[in-house]
Amino acid sequence: MKKINIGGVPEHFNLAWYLTLKNGEYKAKDINLRWKDFFGGTGAMNKALRDGEIDMAVILTEGVIKDIIDGNPSKIVQTFVQSPLIWGIHVAHDSNFKTIEDIKGTRAAISRYGSGSHLMAYINAENNNWNLDKDLDFKVIRNLDGAVEGLTKGDADYFMWEKFTTKPIVDSGVFRRIGNCPTPWPCFVIAVREDFLKTNLEDVKTILDIINNTTQEFKLIPSIDKTIANRYDQKLEDVQEWLSLTEWSQDVINEKTVETIQQKLFELDIIPNKVPYENLVRPL
Repeated sequence: MKKINIGGVPEHFNLAWYLTLKNGEYKAKDINLRWKDFFGGTGAMNKALRDGEIDMAVILTEGVIKDIIDGNPSKIVQTFVQSPLIWGIHVAHDSNFKTIEDIKGTRAAISRYGSGSHLMAYINAENNNWNLDKDLDFKVIRNLDGAVEGLTKGDADYFMWEKFTTKPIVDSGVFRRIGNCPTPWPCFVIAVREDFLKTNLEDVKTILDIINNTTQEFKLIPSIDKTIANRYDQKLEDVQEWLSLTEWSQDVINEKTVETIQQKLFELDIIPNKVPYENLVRPL
């Protein structure tokens, strides 16, 4: 049986992977797929791909595009979630900051440089016409737990993370959300290390076939809203809202979308140059 390591964030977007693993669908195809949760998000997954710790990743689109351009020897093989990610902009509950304008020039908590929380701070800054050189400052906090500690202690001033994941922290009175910042593109893709892809192409195709069969019907699974609410400690109405906003994909990300993302990252000086589509994407 072929052992394949895959990583992703421990969030509701990835429940379909848990369900297919629990059902033994990969083992039925002679694949021992091992899932690893990455609490540190995109930056941690990019490092794991580079180091060969994982073979595949379910990862933020803009984060892996930046890292491939920076030398990560991986390729995007498919879009996983077509809809945008809604990033909540959070401050400590007792903070004096009330609006997005109030956090201009303050310290953004980020999981690591090159992570989604880092890149989206630039998108938010541009959306609000801030000076990208003067109005952005960063404090590395590793993960969501680090953000709770950092904002509570005053080591950082605001933190951007997926709105529904952080909703329980807002509801409990630890964070206060002062705004939202949706990604202007599909939020999650599946990336695979190039050397692994060369020798395991059919196995990767099999894995995609299995997960795609589940995501196509995901919203029709009986009581899926209750399952998500229980598993991820979410309110049922929040899960239902999230399900209504989220669309999975079974297709490869198109050239126009990749160009749009690269252009934005280039304008924000996050990447040094743009590269051809085929340097980033490998349709299977």
